[in-house]
Amino acid sequence: MSIDVNNESGRTVDEESLLDIARYALARMRIHPLSELSVIVVDADTMERLHIQWMDLPGPTDVMSFPMDELRPPSRDEEEPPQGLLGDIVLCPDVAEKQGAEAPTQHSMDEEMQLLTVHGVLHLLGYDHEEPAEKAEMFGLQAAIVDGWRAERGMEGPSPAPTTTS
Repeated sequence: MSIDVNNESGRTVDEESLLDIARYALARMRIHPLSELSVIVVDADTMERLHIQWMDLPGPTDVMSFPMDELRPPSRDEEEPPQGLLGDIVLCPDVAEKQGAEAPTQHSMDEEMQLLTVHGVLHLLGYDHEEPAEKAEMFGLQAAIVDGWRAERGMEGPSPAPTTTS
């Protein structure tokens, strides 16, 4: 799996954990090991510009996803996963820090960034949360991936509750 993390935010973020959780999520979703993903970390001003340009919504958001090859997880175990360019996930640590602090189960910016990375991966794979059934599926899968990753690394407690607005 080729995953690039590019921190353009001017903030210190745990890039290794973002890389690790993205790799874990893609493996869990059975995405081809030669697929490519880019994670870009930006400041609030840059995220706001992207949010206005692509979503026509004001203010910075927490995560945005820009799919390339529209890869999807294989529907059957025996099916070979497709290889390709997943696309870009753009994260904003300023928004992540605020969301983590305001969440019912307060957590760190890095924990929120990990959650948002998985959220972005799922968006790249075609998941959405516009409808209640879609939201239940996506957020359930997101929690299972984050909890599985945390358990494998010996981290205590469940994953942070979903706080994303994107």
